[in-house]
Amino acid sequence: MTITEIKSLPVSERIMLMEEIWDSLCHEHEQIESPLWHQDILSDRLELLNSKQATLISLQELKNTNR
Repeated sequence: MTITEIKSLPVSERIMLMEEIWDSLCHEHEQIESPLWHQDILSDRLELLNSKQATLISLQELKNTNR
């Protein structure tokens, strides 16, 4: 199925397709390695947290910033 074909589907069908794909991935036994840059970002963020330099906000504050 091409992206053009997917885009031509109604939204409800695309959501169902996405759910089916997600379900199929959840049952995979193959380990997928994260790219190294993921670990770099996580390490940087953990360092900020540990050094008390990170600015933390609540989930509600985050939701309010996206309006």
